[in-house]
Amino acid sequence: MTPHGSMDLGPFEAVRSLSFDAPFPRMIPIRQNVDAPRLDDVAEATVRALEPLRSRVTPGMSVAITAGSRGIHDKPAVVRAAGQWLRSLGADPFVVPAMGSHGGATAEGQVQMLADLGMTEETLGMPIHATMETIELDRLPDGPAVHLDANAAKADGILAVNRVKAHTDFKGEIESGLAKIVAIGLGKQRGAEGVHLYGPANLGVWIPQVARRIVETGKVLGGLAIIENAYDRAAKVELVGAQDIGGPVEAELLAEAKLLMATLPFDDIDVAVIDVMGKNMSGCGMDTNVIGRMMIRGSAEFDRPRITNIAVLDISDASHGNAVGLGLADFIPFRILEKLDLRSTYINAMTSGLGGPQRGQVPMAMATDRSTVAAAILTCGRADLDQVSLVRMRNTLDLENLLVSESLRDQVLADPSLEITGEATPMHFDDDGQLQSRD
Repeated sequence: MTPHGSMDLGPFEAVRSLSFDAPFPRMIPIRQNVDAPRLDDVAEATVRALEPLRSRVTPGMSVAITAGSRGIHDKPAVVRAAGQWLRSLGADPFVVPAMGSHGGATAEGQVQMLADLGMTEETLGMPIHATMETIELDRLPDGPAVHLDANAAKADGILAVNRVKAHTDFKGEIESGLAKIVAIGLGKQRGAEGVHLYGPANLGVWIPQVARRIVETGKVLGGLAIIENAYDRAAKVELVGAQDIGGPVEAELLAEAKLLMATLPFDDIDVAVIDVMGKNMSGCGMDTNVIGRMMIRGSAEFDRPRITNIAVLDISDASHGNAVGLGLADFIPFRILEKLDLRSTYINAMTSGLGGPQRGQVPMAMATDRSTVAAAILTCGRADLDQVSLVRMRNTLDLENLLVSESLRDQVLADPSLEITGEATPMHFDDDGQLQSRD
């Protein structure tokens, strides 16, 4: 193991000499044009949303503001503006990392994750109080124990901040959002693990109940819900009353968010190439709603898109080797193995319970990007490889600009939301077999 915990490649060295080649398609750059409302001033929208809480904020009160592990573009601006607003009323705000077991399940790792997402004490203008210690508030009847971050438990108030979106593990009226960051994020590893023990199908049952029990402490002032457009920019920042977290109001925001979310514009794809996956992009590295793969035993799969093979080429630096979700892919290059931190990955996978085993597995590993993509093409089940449909994306957050094989040209031309932005060019690999930048 390296000092960073990267994987020893010894068992894989025997296949390093294997190489594969295929008729790589020429790729057409396209852009998805969708209706995408966007806030002009996120900070101003945040302050405006907070105004109904003015009467609940008193001079000298300490307020814990949640900050999760996702790379939400406008989250730093929302958290910073919320802190400034609270200080203007004489309160004493601070940030609490609210991310379950992420960051290697250590306080230091969680602070580093926030820094990687542009959130430090300097950029946010307030202290960050990190701990993995929790207070056990209660145990729900026939359900999990309710844990609350020890620093948040000591505060006079808690302000939840999170993006409301479709969850990657289950479907329900309440998925990823304010209830989740309260129940799972503030529950730290012990709380997250307890809720996940009941399986992904029951997350929609227990997350709202655990969140409501925490709300019953009277500490939760409310929640700032961030709704993003298809280009991952804030379309709305809305205050949800504490009593409405995990209830119909949050459910309505989720329905709105699903209407705005980006998707791949094709139902059937032979090969998807994802340049990079990462914890800062999705809880499982890749958004399952985008790739159409749930891969949790007993959970129904998505209707679309139907992707035969997925090749993932890298892990984001912000993931620090946590590659949970890698099992959603079929092929990877050795350079992912060289970054893989099995300890962090396994901690996250085990905390996820039933959702962890398949997603924590390592796909077939090839020596180079070239062999990785070739292997995906060769095994996609299409007899005429010149007609392979291939889509390349930077990651599952950035779906505005894509590269698609010429075999998809007719579908692109028939879709008014799609625009061809350049000439078709070959997929280019350097002398080391690494796929070159799209730009």
